[in-house]
Amino acid sequence: MPIVKLLFGVLGIAGVIYLSLCSWLWFAQRRLMYLPCPAMGVTPDAFGVVYEDVWIPIDGAGLVHGWWLPANSGNGLTILYLHGNAGNVSSNLGKALQLRSLGASVLTIDYRGYGQSSGPFPTEQRLYEDALAAWRFLQVEQGVMPQQLVVYGHSLGGAIGIELASHVPQLAGLVVEASFTSMADMATLSQYNRWFPVRQLLTQRFESIAKVNRLKVPTLYLHGLADASVPAAMSEALYQATSGPKSLWLVPDADHNDLPDWAGDEFAQRLRQFLQDYVLVKH
Repeated sequence: MPIVKLLFGVLGIAGVIYLSLCSWLWFAQRRLMYLPCPAMGVTPDAFGVVYEDVWIPIDGAGLVHGWWLPANSGNGLTILYLHGNAGNVSSNLGKALQLRSLGASVLTIDYRGYGQSSGPFPTEQRLYEDALAAWRFLQVEQGVMPQQLVVYGHSLGGAIGIELASHVPQLAGLVVEASFTSMADMATLSQYNRWFPVRQLLTQRFESIAKVNRLKVPTLYLHGLADASVPAAMSEALYQATSGPKSLWLVPDADHNDLPDWAGDEFAQRLRQFLQDYVLVKH
């Protein structure tokens, strides 16, 4: 009997520890998922690019900071750039400038909790609200019509872009780079999935795969075949499930954050071709 009691005692302690770890993972998941950086580095000034700091109110719940990079001349399009889960607009400036070189004006934003934007710390719903507020800012303050706006999202920003496009079906276009089918699918690839019921513990779900079958906007999916963070098969799955006009470009050797580097000049060529085939033809 003492051995049985000892065994039950050990099992009870192990159960408490396991449940405590599950609780920690449930509470800590946002801190593991979102990696904002408050420190700002280079600005568009360093590249001789005219820009404007913009501050977008979120219905009394904080401010989103962004950079408005107007085109000198071009195709009349505007691109809303939504970066991934790490850094801020400064660390993602290179991509914004590449998009501006296509002849479009660009608005790049930091979600609340990132860069110079106010808090609170991000949640899935707040990220969606921030992107929607940026779209409304473009409408009201810059006079951008839906048919003039292309949304470009990288990684987590791709999931945010898909959500925005599902609510603004008149958008000119959507570009989704290196994004995922859902956060649950990503969680099953993590080390935590070996020990914990990650799908059941998730509160930040980003169910892109369940939304793309409602997309009406022309959509281009980009993904590196050497992406070690998000498997390229996820972009293939999103592409297959998308019901509207769509295109898919898989880049050999490209990892999660260096697709434009591996693609070289073809990066701009592919984007211009997408705009020409799907966007400017209607513009």
